[in-house]
Amino acid sequence: MKIGEVAERTGVAPRLIRYYEQQGLLEADRLPNGYRTYSEAHVEQVERVAGLIQSGIPTRLVKALLEAEAACAKEAATCSRELATLLAAELDGLEKRITCLTRSRDTIRQVLAQTSR
Repeated sequence: MKIGEVAERTGVAPRLIRYYEQQGLLEADRLPNGYRTYSEAHVEQVERVAGLIQSGIPTRLVKALLEAEAACAKEAATCSRELATLLAAELDGLEKRITCLTRSRDTIRQVLAQTSR
């Protein structure tokens, strides 16, 4: 499939998909004429990358995380102390954002519940 279809299916702009490729987060297949072509696996990868980035993880850590995940899948799991430290700090930030978002969600639910009464 072409980049436009991937963009439509994932809600990620073609420009961002190209950016993901430039950053090494995605590797499109190439046709003999040089055009990019994508598979279902690419659609899943774009959704995964977009989700990680939307959660606030910087692209450099997204790349490291995807590489570590791929290594785990091959049972060659290795994680440097430096990467582990970065991921632990990122996890702490995610946990704080989740707590904040949960409170915000609960407040909105409470207001809506009282409004509908």
